[in-house]
Amino acid sequence: MSGRDIAREAPGSGLRRRIERSLGAWGVFFKGFVREPVMVGSIIPSSRFTVNKMLDPVKWDECDLFVEYGPGVGTFCQPVLDRLKRDGTLIVIDTNPLYIDYLKRTITDSRFHAVLGSAEDVEEIVKAHGFDHADYVLSGLPFSTLPDGVGERIAAATGRVIRESGAFLVYQFSAAARDFMAPHFARIDSGFEPLNVLPCRLFWGWKG
Repeated sequence: MSGRDIAREAPGSGLRRRIERSLGAWGVFFKGFVREPVMVGSIIPSSRFTVNKMLDPVKWDECDLFVEYGPGVGTFCQPVLDRLKRDGTLIVIDTNPLYIDYLKRTITDSRFHAVLGSAEDVEEIVKAHGFDHADYVLSGLPFSTLPDGVGERIAAATGRVIRESGAFLVYQFSAAARDFMAPHFARIDSGFEPLNVLPCRLFWGWKG
């Protein structure tokens, strides 16, 4: 890089790149947050305590298709794959190409499929992968800060795509997600995980 190129850099961009390189996956997560903070919602990936508590209610022996919205750098991906049946499928959907490219490079499991797209289109994405329904859908998307109408459309599409007795698993920093879930799920269980940055609210919306 020439001195002229350096001079043209935005203030702080060199520091951001050094942070990204030194932190590895965390650097990718940080860069994605800077690029799309409204869609990411947090600068810190979820803790292992949140991951375990969120996934505990899943009946893994009955799960053929697990879908995740907003996987980031894959905090939940490997724990899901570790629990998933050998013939199961995990589809993750993200609007951020940085995250999708990173996941495709780092996760080689044949059960894993990373899709660049919107959670609003989950029904079409599920069908494109040969399924009629998902068994479980996981989301860390920040419903309270999504653009107008997006949260409602995602919740409605998720309610349609999940099979009877399946569930929508949501982790958030606020309780706003429950309002989006309520019209589409017969029962919503709730929990709380203090060992997370920030402390996290958990919801499980059950279909039927």
